[in-house]
Amino acid sequence: MTTPLTFAVPKGRILDEALPVMARAGVVPADAFHDKKDRSLSFATTREDMRLIRVRAFDVATFVAHGAAQVGIVGSDVIEEFDYSDLYAPVDLDIGHCHLSVAEPKEGAESIDGASHIRVATKYPNITRRHFEAQGIQAECVKLNGAMELAPSLGLAGRIVDLVSTGATLKQNGLVEKDKIVEITARLIVNRAALKTDPRVAALVEAFRANAAQDAD
Repeated sequence: MTTPLTFAVPKGRILDEALPVMARAGVVPADAFHDKKDRSLSFATTREDMRLIRVRAFDVATFVAHGAAQVGIVGSDVIEEFDYSDLYAPVDLDIGHCHLSVAEPKEGAESIDGASHIRVATKYPNITRRHFEAQGIQAECVKLNGAMELAPSLGLAGRIVDLVSTGATLKQNGLVEKDKIVEITARLIVNRAALKTDPRVAALVEAFRANAAQDAD
């Protein structure tokens, strides 16, 4: 019996945009996937040789990099943060557009000009450190998984690094964007070993690539 492929998808902002893209590439979840009362993490698809797992975005990259899932969809922010050598991102899906930025209080923020050390609240410590190191600044990162915008007002950190889409959440919490780090889109990711050894993975890559090319026309 053929071992089923495992396709990892993220909970949250990307998923709604990803589902139509997946369907055009032949990846369609079973009805239970859409049942909001269903707390399962693993779901059947219309393909007998494929199942979906729905996990946190950061975990999508980990499952695929370690071969527990062979294919997945995740934001390029997650790919940049982990930089897994066993992860390959062959297709930009052109969805999930946002950017990663440094934000600070609109009023009263201390200048970092000439500073050698700052404290930053973020879910992206690796990207954040690299960004500030390029400016000759050591960033002490306070790891938070949410509610980043509270950190400056509560004295936890002077600045935050987080995803920004419309900027409305920053504005409502008295913050402004100071420095855009990188533009983000969702990508198809695959495990490198699986791509080399399982023709179904290569076929999926080509299906998503053809779909992306068609959308671009």
